[in-house]
Amino acid sequence: MSNPHTEPDRSRDLSQPVERLSADERLKAASDQLRGTIGASLADPLTGGVADTDTKLMKFHGIYQQDDRDLRDERRRQKLEPAFQFMIRVRMPGGVCTPAQWLKLDQLARENGGETLRLTTRQTVQFHWVLKDDLRPLIQGLREVQLDTISACGDDARGVMCSINPHLSSLHAAVYDLARRASDQAIPRMHAYRETWYGETRIEGPEPEEPFYGKTYMPRKFKIGFAVPPVNDIDVYTQDLGFIAIAERGELKGFNVAIGGGMGRSDQSAATYPRLADVIGFVTPDQVLVTCEAVMSVQRDYGDRKERSHARFKYTIDDLGLDWVKAEIERRLGFALGNAHQFAFTTNGDALGWQTGDDGAHHLTLFIENGRLSNGPDHALLDGLRAIARVHVGTFRLTPNQNIVIAQVPDANREQIERLAEEHGLLAHVRDSALRLNSMACVAMPTCGLAMAESERYLPSLVTKIEALLEKHGLTDVPITMRMSGCPNGCSRPYIAEIGLSGRAPGKYNLYLGGGFHGERLNRLYRENVGEQTILESLDTTLGHFASERVEHEHFGDFVIRAGYVDPVTSGRDFNR
Repeated sequence: MSNPHTEPDRSRDLSQPVERLSADERLKAASDQLRGTIGASLADPLTGGVADTDTKLMKFHGIYQQDDRDLRDERRRQKLEPAFQFMIRVRMPGGVCTPAQWLKLDQLARENGGETLRLTTRQTVQFHWVLKDDLRPLIQGLREVQLDTISACGDDARGVMCSINPHLSSLHAAVYDLARRASDQAIPRMHAYRETWYGETRIEGPEPEEPFYGKTYMPRKFKIGFAVPPVNDIDVYTQDLGFIAIAERGELKGFNVAIGGGMGRSDQSAATYPRLADVIGFVTPDQVLVTCEAVMSVQRDYGDRKERSHARFKYTIDDLGLDWVKAEIERRLGFALGNAHQFAFTTNGDALGWQTGDDGAHHLTLFIENGRLSNGPDHALLDGLRAIARVHVGTFRLTPNQNIVIAQVPDANREQIERLAEEHGLLAHVRDSALRLNSMACVAMPTCGLAMAESERYLPSLVTKIEALLEKHGLTDVPITMRMSGCPNGCSRPYIAEIGLSGRAPGKYNLYLGGGFHGERLNRLYRENVGEQTILESLDTTLGHFASERVEHEHFGDFVIRAGYVDPVTSGRDFNR
């Protein structure tokens, strides 16, 4: 990143005395450009974990230290350290990977990752259950197929998302190319990564700071996404920076620019809230990369570095004002944003099954419940995708809804791909309800250290019980979005779902209703800190009312507002009202 308009505002940096910066900011500044003592921690044979400071720095390397929470209490009673293991997240812009890359992911999951892969809500793959001694072999294995984990976590630009729309193959290709280039531009240069994981020798002499990020990187994570209407599968309004493609007769004309989205919040602080992005203007395709840089630089220079819970871009915008932030972006760009163009979203889900693109290629979208790929007694999802990868000549595309697309299948291969998918249980979704197909959960227990309640392991059984209510009320085939998160951070984007659940304690959740069907409206708290019985009773009442009084084409989220169950949320600050 080299635009002179986005050089750090050093006067603002100097106005922040070191003692007033948060502990994380001081750690980054003193980390020797994210090296810390990671090398020593990895070499320590006396523990399966790493030093506390290194756990934070390793997030920039795409790695989270976790432990098996199912065993935590027993190990504590036995005076043993936690059963440490690591989650590794791959950087995969737009969720596109080749069959060769998929086969390597599969191999590494079987050798080092507990024989499972997790498709994430940001179009990438996570490995879980990785032991400390297996970190380097796994990351070096990724390198063999031109994959890495740089910037998949940490205070930087996270993996860049891009809509998957098989019907619009050529348009998607143009948008994906920009998403990939935005990702390549936004990641830190990270000499420390190559030294730590690839064994490269450190260059002698003083090392220059990161050209864009400096020594302290971003105040918090920063998320970028590209949406292609009419499908809002990336939930563009939840991104710090969103680009909404504007096309005419299939040709990309540019993007509406949206800023300030984010899901994270805390139950303990009413000053934290989810927020949807605001559309502030229009840019042409050749202006996208400089716009990324200008927007990120405003957050880099003006984001809160004293209070970490207040450090996301959404709070910067609300504190300084949307008009001021837009003007500052334009000042750094050196030109004014154009007027936003008209567009329309109709859904944020995936079109499952076979689709044919405008280029004549076929695409098979498979439903992967909560993104978990493993082999079990009644399915062999991991084996099935490995078998497909061995014969597939196109690409794989991971969707923001935790599903996977077998993309660019030629006529000659379609029958074979379908047969393999059927043999391994990958087409079982044809028997699922519309609710299940539009549901999503974060990982939560037992690996996520932030989880307060179950999510991935619990949602399927809860959906089964809600399906009985849907059948009772004649709503089995009516699409309703449902999201569950094990904590308030909202990794599964629950606060825009028509039915949202956020974990409060084991077996207890906040129940939210009224989100927009295609991600255009936040939901609102309907029942606080309740268990399964209350959740089911509440949904039985509201779904029954919906079935008897909904108007044609009305979505459940719109109905509960019209019927007075919850008030519409008009802004992020209104969410906790």
